[in-house]
Formats: sequence, C-alpha cells, structure tokens
Amino acid sequence: MTLTARPTRLAAGLALAAGLTTGLAALPALADTTTLRIAHVWPGGSMVDRDLFGAWAESVEEASEGRLSVEIYPGQTLASADNTYQSTVSGVADIGATAQGYSAGRFPLTQVIELPGVSLSSRQGSCILQSLYDDGHLDDEYDDSQVLFMFTTGPGYLHTSDRLIETPSDLEGLRMRRPTAVVGDMFSRLGAQAIGMPAPDVFTSMQRGAIDGLSFNWEGMKTFRLNEQAHYHTEVPLYDLALTATMNRDSYERLPDDLRQIIDDHSGMEWSLRAAAVYDELIRQGREEAQEAGHEFLIIDDAMNDEDWGPVLQETIDRYLADTGGDAETLFDESMRLQEESCDV
Repeated sequence: MTLTARPTRLAAGLALAAGLTTGLAALPALADTTTLRIAHVWPGGSMVDRDLFGAWAESVEEASEGRLSVEIYPGQTLASADNTYQSTVSGVADIGATAQGYSAGRFPLTQVIELPGVSLSSRQGSCILQSLYDDGHLDDEYDDSQVLFMFTTGPGYLHTSDRLIETPSDLEGLRMRRPTAVVGDMFSRLGAQAIGMPAPDVFTSMQRGAIDGLSFNWEGMKTFRLNEQAHYHTEVPLYDLALTATMNRDSYERLPDDLRQIIDDHSGMEWSLRAAAVYDELIRQGREEAQEAGHEFLIIDDAMNDEDWGPVLQETIDRYLADTGGDAETLFDESMRLQEESCDV
C-alpha cells in the first residue's frame, strides 16, 4: 500500500490567499491518498479486467471521494498466476484475484465447489461459494488474508484440437491441461496425461501442439482466445473453478475506519454476484463464438446419470471426499442444499 500526499484544490487556494494577504510563505494543506495495487491473471482490456475489476476500482475511488486510488495490474504483470495469492499475503500486491487451484493443496475445502454436479452456472457457483465463506465454513483456509469476495467460472467442459471426445475412454493417451487437481486425477484415471499450467499459457501450448486439449469454461475459451485452437467441444460438466479476490491483511488494517468500511461495502455477496454476471455473459459469448465458427459439439444431458460419464463423475466426487476427509462431506451436503434452496439460480 502506497501513501502519496496530494494537495487539494481548496487547500492550495486558501494557502495562496493567505500568502498574498500576509506576505508569508504558506504551505498547502495536504490530503493523503492511499493507492491500492490489484494483481490479477486476466488479460488487460478483457471483459473481466474492465467490467469487474475496473468497475470495482472506479466504485471504490468514487465512494472514497478520491482518498483511495486503485491501480490494476492485469495479465500477471505484478504477480504470476500461481503466485498471486501468496504475493497478496506477503504484500507484493495489496489485492490479488486468482484461482485457488493455482495454489496446490492450500484450499482443500474450497474445492468442494469444483466437484461435478454442484453448480450449473457462474451465478449459482458464486452464490454457493460465497455463502459457504460467509457462514464461516472456510475461515481457516483464508486466515492469512482479508477476503473481499469469491466467485466461480461456471461449468468447465472438454475442448480438443483434433477430434471430439464422445466417451471417457476417448481421453486415453491425450495430453490434457487440467484446471484443478480433482480433474487432473480424473484425467489420470482415464489414461490421459494431466498437465497443469496457468490459463494464460494454454494458447501457446496448444499452438505448439504440446497439449491436445483442455477442460475449461466458455468464458476462458473466449478470454484467452482458445476457440482459435480447439474446434471440438464436449459439454460434460466436469467442474466449476473457484476464484477469489482477497486483500493483504496489513493493507486493510492500516486503513482508517471509514476507508475500511468502504472496502467492506465492496465485498461479500453483492460483488460475488456482480462478478458472476460478467462471467455468465462471457460464457454466452464464448459458446456463441464457437458456434459461429462452425465447431463440432457434443452435449451430454444429465451427465451425472449418463451411462458413460455418470460413474466417472461420481467416482471423482467419492475420491475427493475420501481424500479430503474432515468437514468435506458436510460441506458437500451443504453445497447441494444451497444449490436447491438459497442459490437455486
């Protein structure tokens, strides 16, 4: 957090008038402006950069009457995707936004939202995840930062460059970019080579032929231009990726009470759902882009009960619950309750 002193126009004018009247050199009164640096992984100028983080920054600056200034560093320019959360904790960035899955093993309970069948849209997934956090179920995983809001990408599907994936056995031998450890385990069980990499690196890897495909949501296919590389799409919902915007604890606590309140007012469910609205629009645009390009689609309806995909998805859930233990099963049950009740959207 950077503090810079900027003279206000009124203070400078009063000082000048006093100097003219008394002949004394008068220093202008100074008003402190706090600059907050946001690091995120989405490309600069993208809809997420502009309509989510740009809108958040503008609203914060307006509410603080200029006492808070927000600088946005998109596209890994301040911190790499897999280090954004830790860079926020350590103070390299004041605010960081990224996928929790980039910090392997750090947020095991958060991953409950990423299981197949839990979420049908970004809005629903964001509502469930933010509710779990607001109700205190995830406190221990974020005790080193000040969480602003959480959201999700919406369902992630299969996208490949050369051929359509029709059944799970078609994944055997393919090199697939995995979005999460849970999906990576699924790929490995099906004989695919699961490769982890940040989303901004996928385009180049597909262009070079280093990977054959990926599991991704439609927003990412548009934002990272992956519809240019993958022309076959199997719409089987494998996961929903968790995302967070969080703040360095010291940067937050150093703010005076009224500015902390402004940050609080720009946190929680309202901004979770605003993020989801951006994502759901990009999901629509990403799918429409692939349709207009004449790509080939396979839609797996009611995937959890599909004779080919259902057992694979259920095994993925069962393995996560068994491996995570603790409160994982309770959180899964609560997530499904929220899906049917509070977050039935």
